[in-house]
Amino acid sequence: HLEIGEPDFDTPANIIEAAVQALRTGHTHYTPSAGIPELRQAVAEEVARTRPIPVGPENVVIVPGGKPIIFFTILALVDPGDEVIYPNPGFPIYESMINFVGAKAVPVPLLEENDFGFDLDVFRRAINRRTKLVILNSPQNPTGGVLSRAELEAIAELVQKNDCYVLSDEIYSRILYEGEFVSIASLPGMQERTIILDGFSKTYAMTGWRMGYGVMPEALAAGVARLVTNSVSCTAAFTQRAGIAGLTGPQDAVEQMVAEFRRRRDVIVAGLNAIPGVRCRTPAGAFYVFPNVKAFGRPSKEIADYLLQEAGVAVLSGTAFGEYGEGYLRLSYANSIANIQKALKRIGEALGRL
Repeated sequence: HLEIGEPDFDTPANIIEAAVQALRTGHTHYTPSAGIPELRQAVAEEVARTRPIPVGPENVVIVPGGKPIIFFTILALVDPGDEVIYPNPGFPIYESMINFVGAKAVPVPLLEENDFGFDLDVFRRAINRRTKLVILNSPQNPTGGVLSRAELEAIAELVQKNDCYVLSDEIYSRILYEGEFVSIASLPGMQERTIILDGFSKTYAMTGWRMGYGVMPEALAAGVARLVTNSVSCTAAFTQRAGIAGLTGPQDAVEQMVAEFRRRRDVIVAGLNAIPGVRCRTPAGAFYVFPNVKAFGRPSKEIADYLLQEAGVAVLSGTAFGEYGEGYLRLSYANSIANIQKALKRIGEALGRL
């Protein structure tokens, strides 16, 4: 299984214990829609330390997972006919939510020759006064690319010139192997027009707990909290208590997980590049590789189906992440090195027969 986008590690023990204690001590009721004050404060302190920008609890909204921040941000800011720029290939929910509200989805291709960074020439031509929102994701799913400070500065300049907002999906910010993580919110003039999306699923292996957060201007946070009230009411109380333990407790488990992901990344990149016809760049972040399989002359979906049926290896077609994913596959290395090596052997043998 190299198709699954979640860590294969257990949630750290201190977080589990905090949840158990919360359940035993009565944290089983409704909470404020924006989240309990203690977690909002902990998130504010974490974001202020890591970005670094001035953040208070009034800027934070806790939600059940990362997707609701995408959903609520687009609902709050985007009207039918507005334009939203988003990365392609990219997380599929960006495009589906843009379409859902009747806006125009404007893709910016992430190209292999640019290390899967934003094509700034295309971006300059795409952004205009009809653009309401620009979506960024760094480190990125599915490519593992990381936007540089210079790229973000160029994007920020155009965003301010055209008076629009940025939704910065930073869910993989702690899973970084090379370079520096830069949030566009930290650049001059950008915090007041940026919504940061982050959460607990990837960093703390808490995908099934369903807890994320948004950091945004106070007035927008109040509006998003109203959307929470009218949809999911709140995020589960005991998971929020566990989130505090995650942010304020030991970070050893996170560091060990990222170190193991780095080892796996090196194994899978070397193994893929050893297969004739496959070309794979080394990702700087997240836990995905996005190998080029154009040499086989088949659609990505056909190759992905072939590997499942003939090799027993599950991968995703690059086109699952948008039209510019054609010619690529996405493989997750959130799996053991032994399983990765077994998968590489099977993939190599199967592609050799294609």
